Amino acid sequence: MRQTEEVVEQLREALVGVGLVLPSLRVDPVTGAGDEPFALVELGRCNVRTAERLASVLRGERPAIGAHVVDVRDGRLGEVMGHVGGRVQLRPVAGGQEWDCPPEATGPAPQGEVLRARVRRVNGEGRLPS
Repeated sequence: MRQTEEVVEQLREALVGVGLVLPSLRVDPVTGAGDEPFALVELGRCNVRTAERLASVLRGERPAIGAHVVDVRDGRLGEVMGHVGGRVQLRPVAGGQEWDCPPEATGPAPQGEVLRARVRRVNGEGRLPS
């Protein structure tokens, strides 16, 4: 069982390394308690957005769907929504119109900037119309 738990932890770390969290990832309790030399690993349930990100990572798309990046051409912060025609489709984290960007013109987004943009979006959604 210990070996299986170590493998599950390695898988968890690898997924986090590419920006994915599978909350239900664990050793299957039934096969883990049996005499089988290799217990099953439950990948568990996830929402559609997480499944989409996982598929993007497995396809080798860079940056992966759901990642936050900076368009280095003008400094805009965006969330990767897809890949079409060799370009990355980005949605502003704080809201606004989507745009396309060459993959080589994207860079990692600082977490602090992502958090500030999310707060701006939430604050904007909470405003009453004038």
